[in-house]
Amino acid sequence: MKSSTGRKPPRLVARFVAISWRDLAVSFGPILLIAAAAIWVAVRLIQPAPPDTLTITTGPQGSSFWNAAQKYKAILARNRITLNVLTSEGSAENLKRLADPNSKVDVGFVQDGVAQGPVPDGLTSLGSVAYVPLAIFYHGPTVTRLSEFKGKRLAIGAEGSGTRELALALLKANGIEPGGATQLLPLSGDDAAKALVSGDVDAAFLTGDSAQPPVMGKLYRTPNVQFYNFTQAEAYARRFPYLTQIHLPMGAFDLGKNLPPAPIQMVAPTEELVARDSLHPALSDLLIEAAREVHGKANVMQHAGEFPAPLAHDFPISDDAARYYKSGKSFLYRIFPFWIASLADRLLVVVVPLIVLLVPALRVVPSLYAWRVKSRIYRWYGALIAIERGVLGETSAEERQTLLERLDTIEESVNGLKMPLAYADQFYVLREHIGFVRERLLHTRDAQAETGRMDGQEDSEAAVQENPR
Repeated sequence: MKSSTGRKPPRLVARFVAISWRDLAVSFGPILLIAAAAIWVAVRLIQPAPPDTLTITTGPQGSSFWNAAQKYKAILARNRITLNVLTSEGSAENLKRLADPNSKVDVGFVQDGVAQGPVPDGLTSLGSVAYVPLAIFYHGPTVTRLSEFKGKRLAIGAEGSGTRELALALLKANGIEPGGATQLLPLSGDDAAKALVSGDVDAAFLTGDSAQPPVMGKLYRTPNVQFYNFTQAEAYARRFPYLTQIHLPMGAFDLGKNLPPAPIQMVAPTEELVARDSLHPALSDLLIEAAREVHGKANVMQHAGEFPAPLAHDFPISDDAARYYKSGKSFLYRIFPFWIASLADRLLVVVVPLIVLLVPALRVVPSLYAWRVKSRIYRWYGALIAIERGVLGETSAEERQTLLERLDTIEESVNGLKMPLAYADQFYVLREHIGFVRERLLHTRDAQAETGRMDGQEDSEAAVQENPR
C-alpha cells in the first residue's frame, strides 16, 4: 500500500544503542586533553625524586665534625640514604669545595667568619649545629687585652683552618697583622699545645677539638700557663656578628677543686651546616633531624636542645630549613617511611590537578552528553516549524508537493539516526510530530482540492442557468 504522496510507507531504521560513544568522546575529549596538559605541566614542574647518595665535607679524620658526620651516615642509612664523608683541612677548605660546582659536594660544616667577602652564590644554611669556642692559653703575666700579645710568638692554626681565620680577624682588630713584629705560626691542635708547654710559643689559639673541656682542663693545670679571659667579650660579639659571648662556668674542669674558681668569658662563632640550594627538601629535613640527634645534647658549652638552630650569620637559612624549624616534617613524612612519603609527595603534584579538573568536569560531562544527543533531535524541529508555517499560508499544489517532499526527506533522515536507548522516547515524540505535520499538510491539501471541486461545480450550474436549452 502506498501513501497519499505516492511513496512506500517509511520503515523504522533508526539504530538504538546503549550509549553513543562518539558523543561521549566529543563531550569528554576536551576535558581529557586539558587533564593531559595539566599532567604534563605538573610532571615538568614536579620535584624529582631525592637522590640516594649525598657527600659531606667535614674536617680532619678523627675530628669532632668528622665523627659527627659518621653518626649522620648511620642515621641517614636508616632511610636508605648513603652519606659519603670527605676529610678536609677545615672550614676554609669545606667552603671552597661547596662553592665549586665541580666538586660534587652537597653539604659541609663551615665555621662562621671564614667566608671572606660576599658569600658565594647558591649556598644556604640548614642551621647552626654547635658553638666553636676560642680558647687562648699563654705564658707569663696576666693579659687582659689581645693587643698585649703584640711582638709575641703566637700559634694561630694551620693554613685553611677556621681557627686561623678567626685568630687573624681578632688580632687585626687589635692592630696585629701578618708581616709585623708578631710571629703568627701555623700550628694547631696538639702541635700548638705541645709548643706552648715546651715554651716554643708564647700563646696558642685553640678551637674545635683542641678546645674541648678535657683538653682545656689539662692545659689549665699546666704550670705557668694561663687561660685568657675575654673581658671584652660583649664588645667582640657586637663588632663581629658571627660571634657569640659565652662563658665557661665555675668548676667546669673540676667541681671538687672548683677549677676554674671563677667563670671565664669566651667568644665563639657557630658551626653551620651549609648546603647547596639544589639540595632536595626531603634530604634537608633528614639532615636537620640527624643534626638534632647528634648535636642536641647538653654539654659544658650548651644547653640541651640549643642546637641545631636557625641562626642566620654568614649564610641565609634555606626556605626548606626555615619551614622545618617552624612546623617540622610534612604530614606524609611524619606517618610514612621516607621512601613511601617521597613517592606519595611527588604523586600528589599530579593527582591534585587531576582532582581539581575532573571533579567539576565529571559533573558537566553528563549534561554536555545529553545536550549533544538531544541536539540531533531538536534541530529538526526548526525545519518542521518552517513546513507548518508554509501549510498555513496560501499555497499552490506544486508548493504543497514540495513541502511534502521536504517532510519525507526529514522523516528519512530522522529514521536513520543512531540514538541511545535512554532517548528513545524523544525520538518517537519527534516522529509523532512529523506525522502531525504530515496529516495537517495532507488535510490542507484535500480541503483545498474539495473547495476547488465545489467552486467548479457552482461555476457549471451557473453556466447552465445562463444558457438553458
